[in-house]
Amino acid sequence: MTDKRRGNLARLAQADPQSLPGFVRESQAAQHYLALLGALDWANFPERSSLRLWPGPKPLPRAIFAAIFLMKIDKGFTTMPKVRRYLLEQPALVWLLGFPLTPSDAYSWGFDVDASLPTHRHMSRVLRELDRAQVSFLWTSAVQRLADALPAELEFGQEISLDTKHILAWVRENNPKAQMADRFDKTRQPKGDPDCKLGCEKRENKLVRHQAGDTTAAVAAVATPTTEAIPARHASVGVFYWGYASGIVATKIDEWGEFVLAEFTQTFDKGDQSYFYPLMAQTATNLGFKPHSGALDAAFDAFYVYEYFHEAGGMAAVPWSNRGEKKAFSADGLPLCTAGFAMPLRNTFWNKSRALVPHECARYACPLLFQEATGERYPVDHANWPKGGCLTTLPTSSGNRVRHELDRNSAVYKELYKQRTATERINSQALDLGIEHPKLRNQRSISNHNTLLYVLVDLRALQRVQAKKATLAAQSSA
Repeated sequence: MTDKRRGNLARLAQADPQSLPGFVRESQAAQHYLALLGALDWANFPERSSLRLWPGPKPLPRAIFAAIFLMKIDKGFTTMPKVRRYLLEQPALVWLLGFPLTPSDAYSWGFDVDASLPTHRHMSRVLRELDRAQVSFLWTSAVQRLADALPAELEFGQEISLDTKHILAWVRENNPKAQMADRFDKTRQPKGDPDCKLGCEKRENKLVRHQAGDTTAAVAAVATPTTEAIPARHASVGVFYWGYASGIVATKIDEWGEFVLAEFTQTFDKGDQSYFYPLMAQTATNLGFKPHSGALDAAFDAFYVYEYFHEAGGMAAVPWSNRGEKKAFSADGLPLCTAGFAMPLRNTFWNKSRALVPHECARYACPLLFQEATGERYPVDHANWPKGGCLTTLPTSSGNRVRHELDRNSAVYKELYKQRTATERINSQALDLGIEHPKLRNQRSISNHNTLLYVLVDLRALQRVQAKKATLAAQSSA
């Protein structure tokens, strides 16, 4: 009962099993969670200071609750009362977690489990108030454990994929059976969740324009309607929900599995592109370096995505979207007009108000009219020729030219784009763990829950990696 190792799951996982109490050694649940959670760096968990200006008992270490929340997700419990009932049946877990024990001779293990546990309301309150730095520490620890476990030649984390997953708020407005007016009025905040926002889950981020290399037959097949047209007012572009979305960065290593590198939760009204920089910053922190290549869907077809990976020494595999026309460039980097002439630079300006990422833009003019008219007639029948020629405005970022000139039919592009299956499989695992319908009612609780859920996904993956290494070692020694 006074064992100072209690609560330090990493130390207990490395201890001689015979040094543990008999009821702990005999508990399958205790051994399971020692193996699963013991991989994390609990010894350096950033506990809050116990120094306070007001009287009262010393607060329980937050590491205890973080471990409980991981168990909650692993067991598939949706509410804290279920978690507490489970712990009442597992005195060995209560001993391992490090709760202050209330001695009792009525039990063979020597303490009263019910009296030693906090209330389920207190557990819920801690999840709601748990510091993000503490959750992020466990996340970084899990990623670093994976990096240490995987063979160095696999280049863990150098190629990544990024995607988002919607999360429904636990509110009446998301219940299709509930009769109510103005269900999707974004000015009327649901009473059940003060933080959730209304958003739209689009049907798919797909190609709209034809890529270079499309055959004439393929283009004709797409252009020929096969069904009656649907009026725009009846066309479905997506499904509306009140809730949140979780963005993840994942990586796939053939024959070893898929692993999560970063997670970021926002309200559902935020666009997909707003996840990119926070996720990549978190990825670099967890890995200790920037990934050199990434595969993303068409929602991330933006110049700064290509710029990020281009500057890292790799490339971004992103399908072409319908945002602007594809341009060709001269050897000097000037865009070519419809007739194939290099368009001279007219001026530059900063786009700050209508862009997610403020950036410099360049405006290019007709080469036959700027700066002085050459007297030549434009060889192509263009609608803007009588109006002073065409103008083209493009970001000056190197990523913009990469975006336009990327060969999306190359073998290198197609091979990198296979990384997209990593986020798809991780999202499938998260769905099985209940990420889509959390029984929580505020953003902080949901953010902490999501991060811990992906910590659990990585811990399970770590166990598979360790099992594979053990199998390979046994085969090589045979």
